[in-house]
Amino acid sequence: MKHAKMLGFLGVSFLIAVTIFWAQEKQAKRDFLTFPLECAGGDCPLLKGAPQTSGMRSGSVRLRPGESVGWHSTGEQEEALVILHGNGKANIEGHADVPVYEKMLAYISPGTRHNMTNTGPEPLEYVWVAAPAGQK
Repeated sequence: MKHAKMLGFLGVSFLIAVTIFWAQEKQAKRDFLTFPLECAGGDCPLLKGAPQTSGMRSGSVRLRPGESVGWHSTGEQEEALVILHGNGKANIEGHADVPVYEKMLAYISPGTRHNMTNTGPEPLEYVWVAAPAGQK
């Protein structure tokens, strides 16, 4: 009887271990994703974080001339802005405005309030990517 209970316990333990391993493997391997960068206006999310990614979020923005995305912070996340088209300025709290233009990348450190404004005559289009900041 003791032998049967031990075998049953080992069998259940093995199944639990396999299930946990399978779940971790499934979570660690993310599908390859592609998205068209079509944004009718404003902020259009692309990557939305878990479970789609391990924490990274992204979106595309299209601002009309004179339009701003609005002051915000990404909290504990760092952010990269890749300017695809147009001209504008990055407003960074506590700093002078920084001009941005197509084929440029702007980096925003965690906890930084910022805004993007279209200062050009054409739409300003960019992709933003925010991800949890690494350990210091």
